Amino acid sequence: MTTVTRARLVAAAAAVLAVVGLTSAVPAADARDGGRQMWDTKVLSKVPSPGFPAFVYAHPDGLLYTGTYTNPQGDSQPSKVFEWTRRGALTRSWTVPGQHLDQDHGVQVATSDAKGRLVLLEKSTSRVMRLNTRTGRFTTYSRLRDLPTCPPGTDPDGSCSPNVTDYPAIPNYAAWGRHGELYVTDYGQAVIWRIPPGGGKAQPWYEDARLDGSEFGTAGLLLARNHRSLLITQQSSAQEPDVTQGKLYRLPIRHGKPTDLKLMWTSEPSDLPDGFGIGKSGRIYIANAGLTNQLVMLSPKGKELERFPQTPGTGENGSPIPFDTPSSATFSGKRVMVANQAFFGDTTHHAILDVYVGERGAPVFIPKSAG
Repeated sequence: MTTVTRARLVAAAAAVLAVVGLTSAVPAADARDGGRQMWDTKVLSKVPSPGFPAFVYAHPDGLLYTGTYTNPQGDSQPSKVFEWTRRGALTRSWTVPGQHLDQDHGVQVATSDAKGRLVLLEKSTSRVMRLNTRTGRFTTYSRLRDLPTCPPGTDPDGSCSPNVTDYPAIPNYAAWGRHGELYVTDYGQAVIWRIPPGGGKAQPWYEDARLDGSEFGTAGLLLARNHRSLLITQQSSAQEPDVTQGKLYRLPIRHGKPTDLKLMWTSEPSDLPDGFGIGKSGRIYIANAGLTNQLVMLSPKGKELERFPQTPGTGENGSPIPFDTPSSATFSGKRVMVANQAFFGDTTHHAILDVYVGERGAPVFIPKSAG
């Protein structure tokens, strides 16, 4: 999330905090594994300073990575990338070079390429970077441009942002396409970018006023299991009447081009749906980074099945650390790894939480031509 005042979220949450969460009529696959029950939550590891983890990436080699994102109170510490084993042992870290430390800065480990190098998204410079964890070398793969704003339908050549408010480019999540192209969500400009195979100049690939979330923009991104569409989370909307309600969209791809944006699910007010994972069953597990502090499970078609914890607001999950701005739900075995961003500043809550869901995830697609 970008830096915002708390007032807007608090007002939006008033109605939903009194609502009892949904319970599922759908039993979880393999509800027991080593004695763990569905939604059993453990603290995998705390995240060291500078903290504020916003996404956990499960590398195909079995390691877990997270980057440190924006401190909303501001700091001059460079961001770091941390590496853990799947059992939670912290092994290595790297300091991100070239950030503008006098601005909001942060990094997310979005994915990896076909050679195993990490793909990083850096906020203050709008860079897409790669990190070779063998050598420790950082390189720039692409950079997103700061687009001017223009009214919807008046952009003749795809060079404008349909945002009402002019924000800079904020790369937020990334997913590989079928032929080695990289798609990147832009939290600030209501645009999905396409970076050609091998890197280079990023082009606005899809622009839509429905992706304008004002302070809370376009977030999570995954290629669907059939590799023919992108799934996208939108945290809020600049369009009336549901400005505080997030969305899950499906964007079909035909002959390399985006088609019609399809609404799959609308969140409760102040949920702020963020990172998500897709199970082998097709069920979708979304981390709600807003004041409800919940995970939500959807059917493959977007029907809401269950929330955890059931009562919104507290984040009480049975572990020593409650959900506090949970910002991702990344599959690792039969668990989802939740980045506990603790956006409003409780540094003791900066952690990776391990939540058992009883099914394995659909493999995250990395083509041989990626990178």
